[in-house]
Amino acid sequence: MTRFLDKAYSARDAASTRRLYDDWAASYEAEVGENGYATPARCAAALKAQVDDLTAPILDFGCGTGLSGLALKLAGFSTIDGVDLSPEMLDGARSKQVYRNLDQIDADAALPRTSYTAIAAIGVIGAGAAPISVLHTLMRALPKGGKLVFSFNDHALQDPLNESGIAEWTDCGAAHLLFREHGAHLPGINLNSTVYVLEKA
Repeated sequence: MTRFLDKAYSARDAASTRRLYDDWAASYEAEVGENGYATPARCAAALKAQVDDLTAPILDFGCGTGLSGLALKLAGFSTIDGVDLSPEMLDGARSKQVYRNLDQIDADAALPRTSYTAIAAIGVIGAGAAPISVLHTLMRALPKGGKLVFSFNDHALQDPLNESGIAEWTDCGAAHLLFREHGAHLPGINLNSTVYVLEKA
């Protein structure tokens, strides 16, 4: 079943993206689950290996129905806040009971809270989802030494602007790339992703 996955990777504006994810919310977990959604657990494990305090608050940016927050919780993170564009997706996240706070945000809006030493943006940036400017917003929100874990699926990797966004931070020494690994994303449709962890210098 790929009724919504077939639509998810087409570029659209923020309002259309919110409508797609609102409509998808009820069947999202079944659809990605059937296709072996692997990236949340990969991101959670990558971040866990790079942080010292699993009790420090972490932001799950673009949390969707909470699969990413659940993966973070299972990895040992205990204080998780989530934000997302879609109120319908947030209803799913709320039902997971793994979040301390959940907030709906608008595209390009400021983060409701900014006191995070770690942020996750799992499956968030790419075609049909958030633009690469989100990477810069999240990196600017981190303190020195803060960590950002995120992923680009194969569709996102086809756009050179996305990895160029990483280079804007690493080439000048404003951030260090701690982790980069290409692997399974949605094996059911033969789609992979690269997981990254950046540390703000």
